[in-house]
Amino acid sequence: SLLYPYGPHQGDETNPKHDDGTSEEISLSVPFTFYGKTYQTVFVNNNGVISFDEPVRQYTPDPFPLVDGHPFVAPYWADVDNVLGGDIFYRQTTDLALLENISQDINQYFPKKTFTATWALVVTWDRVAYYGSTSEKGNTFQAVLTTDSKMFYTIFNYWDIQWTTGAASDGDAETGLGGTPAHVGFNSGDDTNFYNIPGSQTDAIINITTTSNVKVPGRWVFQVDDFQ
Repeated sequence: SLLYPYGPHQGDETNPKHDDGTSEEISLSVPFTFYGKTYQTVFVNNNGVISFDEPVRQYTPDPFPLVDGHPFVAPYWADVDNVLGGDIFYRQTTDLALLENISQDINQYFPKKTFTATWALVVTWDRVAYYGSTSEKGNTFQAVLTTDSKMFYTIFNYWDIQWTTGAASDGDAETGLGGTPAHVGFNSGDDTNFYNIPGSQTDAIINITTTSNVKVPGRWVFQVDDFQ
């Protein structure tokens, strides 16, 4: 599997079952630098977003750059409803075996830099349903924030994507398609700097398990401290 290990047996926390819900504020044991600014806290938001400093409850994605100034990472911003199905897990980790795997992956994709991860935040959306769903469809994807305290990376892993849109975003309740599809990318919070993964907010985003910027279908990796 593309996904790094996750779940309660890995020591993960689990988000509450709450539509448009969020984790409690997570104090980072290692500060994380994103687009040149360093943050001490994040929120894991049910709707496919990891946000810095404050939660994001919005369920229909907007195009980047957002004018509201919220800096966040969006592995799959869409109207998740974990009451109807699925779980959202997260943990901060310094597990040496996992960090070695992450380091090997990043060094393979970015061979001109030497990276030795010392910390990671692993967030996994496991078979999550969409708002208004009348189907059994679920999405499984993961985002990893990691650093060696000099360079800061984000890894997006897509294992199984079956829907793009919740019913309140004009999606079809039976298929989870149509309307305003999911958005994937990065919003710096400064009105200027952002990145949209190709296919975002189009029907094509359902194919993200087959696309990549590192020649591994379903995986996207970015250096995000000074975004590249």
